[in-house]
Amino acid sequence: MLNKYARAFFTRVLTPFAAFLIRRGVSPDAVTFIGTAGVVAGALVFFPRGEFFWGTIVITLFVFSDLVDGNMARQLGRSSRWGAFLDSTLDRVADGAIFGGFALWYAGSGEDNILCAVSIFCLASGQVVSYTKARGEAIGLPVAVNGLVERAERLVISLVAAGLAGLHAFGVPGIEILLPIALWIVAVAVWSPSCSGS
Repeated sequence: MLNKYARAFFTRVLTPFAAFLIRRGVSPDAVTFIGTAGVVAGALVFFPRGEFFWGTIVITLFVFSDLVDGNMARQLGRSSRWGAFLDSTLDRVADGAIFGGFALWYAGSGEDNILCAVSIFCLASGQVVSYTKARGEAIGLPVAVNGLVERAERLVISLVAAGLAGLHAFGVPGIEILLPIALWIVAVAVWSPSCSGS
């Protein structure tokens, strides 16, 4: 649901920026690569050190590339299966970096093996749900992915919680508990209810 309405809103907002990039000769694929690189860097540089606020800021700046590249392709009339494949593949890379960054923190200075495992479970679950849907469609088997949270919701829940938890470094007490809560929510909701064929 969030994915549907948020995409419509941000598509309208980002259309002028997409047009600006087109006039400067930037390709949609370049935006896809740059956006993914920014998300990966933000997640793997800041999150393992517990700098959740700044990591979230960096990731947020780049995550909108997922909307900009598609907008550019439509304006150029270049929407293609290659573009969709590249975008979907690099989305998985970005998601893996975000939850991998959480896992690295809890495996290291965060000193919480259970939350490390939950982070890894969130990472793996998101990848499996996406793969299940894509693979089912590829072989002509309709697959309804009925989890309570789709990719957009997983990212919003996790990143908002991480950004707020990062305020602990600025002297806000007790707020760091939001990230573990968010990770448990994502871990449970991504498989509840589960995927089903139709």
